[in-house]
Amino acid sequence: MKVNGFFKTETARPKLNGTHLPLNNNNNNGHDLIGDNHVATSLETPMREDAFLLSDEQKMVLIENKFRDIMNILGLDLTDDSLNGTPHRVAKMYVKEIFSGLSPENKPNISVFDNKFKYGEMLVEKNINMNSTCEHHFLPIVGKAHVAYVSSGQVIGLSKINRVVDYFARRPQVQERLTVQIFEIFVIEYIANCNLRTN
Repeated sequence: MKVNGFFKTETARPKLNGTHLPLNNNNNNGHDLIGDNHVATSLETPMREDAFLLSDEQKMVLIENKFRDIMNILGLDLTDDSLNGTPHRVAKMYVKEIFSGLSPENKPNISVFDNKFKYGEMLVEKNINMNSTCEHHFLPIVGKAHVAYVSSGQVIGLSKINRVVDYFARRPQVQERLTVQIFEIFVIEYIANCNLRTN
């Protein structure tokens, strides 16, 4: 049995709606060289300088179109009632929910209060639910965070600790960067707030 194109030596080019899709001639791009040895490149989330030129609504429209393309490439029937709204739902989820921590507008303010009880031991907020996304594979990271500090005369509002963890978790992340970002915001904001209140 002969199959058309079976003996061709060039790479098969898939079609979408009768149009040949472009080939990625650079099969490696260095991605396979890294393998599972992923490393964080900075303490800041890697963002382009133009990351905030588009509004959330503009980002959602673009993501919706790109995700519709992904679903088409996978062969899903977007005329099906169950699937036809999926590109919009995914775009909204990306921008407004799981990656909402990318927007500086969503950064929580840290409130501090006088330590009226003069409690001098370590304060610990344990088992904070943490949902993030691995920046290497865009798969979920689900876990618990624990934040502890010793008061220097001021205490951090309890709900703010949870909000800060959630803010930095809601972006593509690696655990090392997430830990440092949470630590740094508490150190910087806590010290700034304590200094403002004592001056």
